[in-house]
Amino acid sequence: MELTVGERAELRALLNCADVPATVATRARIVLWRAENRRKQEVAVLAGVSRPTVDLWLGRYGAEGIGGLLDRPRGAPREQVPAAIRARILAASRVSPPVETGLSHWSSREMAAFIVRTEGVYVSHHYVAKLWREHGLRPQKQGTFKVSKDPEFAEKVADIVGLYLDPPGGAVVLSVDEKTQIQALDRTQPLLPIDFDASEKRTHDYVRHGTTNLFAALNVGTGEVLGECAPVRDGASFLAFLKKVVKPHASEEIHVVLDNLSTHTTPEVQAWLEANPNVRFHFTPKGSSWINQIETWFGIMTRQSIRRGTFTSVKVLIKQIRDYITHWNTTAKPFTWTATADEILAKVRLVQTNLKKLVDNNAK
Repeated sequence: MELTVGERAELRALLNCADVPATVATRARIVLWRAENRRKQEVAVLAGVSRPTVDLWLGRYGAEGIGGLLDRPRGAPREQVPAAIRARILAASRVSPPVETGLSHWSSREMAAFIVRTEGVYVSHHYVAKLWREHGLRPQKQGTFKVSKDPEFAEKVADIVGLYLDPPGGAVVLSVDEKTQIQALDRTQPLLPIDFDASEKRTHDYVRHGTTNLFAALNVGTGEVLGECAPVRDGASFLAFLKKVVKPHASEEIHVVLDNLSTHTTPEVQAWLEANPNVRFHFTPKGSSWINQIETWFGIMTRQSIRRGTFTSVKVLIKQIRDYITHWNTTAKPFTWTATADEILAKVRLVQTNLKKLVDNNAK
């Protein structure tokens, strides 16, 4: 191979340029070594490539010059699934599977099989799962919701959220509720502890040793929890617990957030409220216990202490609940409430609109 002085200079410039990839520099060396009348096999050894690779870059340089040694732009990947099929998958994913399938929800494999049956186009279940991830669709998961029918919903939401975001100066805000029928479940065989490459294991069957009811109050300002277990849940038990909760704050203004249970409005409770004007109740909207912060704490306690627990008696269960509350209070921090009343009401209106559309469509 014969090279002019100018061609040699261009190739050496590639070797000395810091912005040139190492692969392109190697291709320039292949051309220069071949121009020194070295055998192609020797050039392959020096460059650390195969003999066909040497032929490839020598041929590219001979046909295109120095531009032939540069990487060519890669084309876009071949479209494997037509846009119409992608749209069909996304549309079908947002409705329940056909009644005749007997399915309650879609899986990626069932969706792939459905597209083959109805459209005659093969798609892999991996593609369906990837499409779902890209569009934030999760048919395998299910949540819960309930739209309150309380005619005073907006007023109650504004009242309680106002307590969370801007409580009265010097006042104490307590979130109170009961977690009822907590079961003392005992597994029929000993728990197998976690080990390397092995998760904790327990038997699927269990023995019930009874239940207890937890009365709890969360101090919204500090995050501290006061709890007490009782064998029954009635107005007398609630009032006895309420007296203990407010006793440390007897000289302060106290606002209590609670739901609409009949045990919270017994004549005895009403009489006690009249005798204690510094205590004021704020009832959550009917069917909207989620706005009560103690419910968030109940969920945390259930996940961290109760659900995976093994209790040989109700007494053991109550002790664990008390120990958990003590542990919680050692590092208690208030929950950070960020949603404003307007934001909550806007979301509820959106759900109501979607429900109305769904009902109207089903009626057609």
